[in-house]
Amino acid sequence: MIRYALVCEHEHEFEGWFGASADFDDQQARGLLECPMCGTRAVRKQIMAPAVAGTKRTTPDLPPQARAVMMEALSKVRRHVEENFDYVGDAFATEARAIHEGRSEDRGIYGEASPAEVKALVEDGVPVAPLPAPAPKKTEVN
Repeated sequence: MIRYALVCEHEHEFEGWFGASADFDDQQARGLLECPMCGTRAVRKQIMAPAVAGTKRTTPDLPPQARAVMMEALSKVRRHVEENFDYVGDAFATEARAIHEGRSEDRGIYGEASPAEVKALVEDGVPVAPLPAPAPKKTEVN
């Protein structure tokens, strides 16, 4: 996977993950990339330093308060999806494609999909995103 720092014409910055460097060019040419903040399809790569694997930790741990805020926000996202979207189980890829192609009712769904199914959906321009993992139970935290 390749991570690119992206920016839209309105200077909203975000990241995009691609299977190969050519995938960005292909998706951009097909008009499949859009800014998650404003929806514009005028998206370009930003200049960024290459990621070099090493043994030293390059990013500091989040302060405990920031980590708690982030975990709470992710828990709220997950809870909202579980309460308001339809759970379709392992039929997620099939149903997401059907909704995208207009063969099924347009609605929010969640479920499971294999990495290969997710890759195929992304390559075909079907909007998908991973659901945040459930928060660990307090008994499972060190």
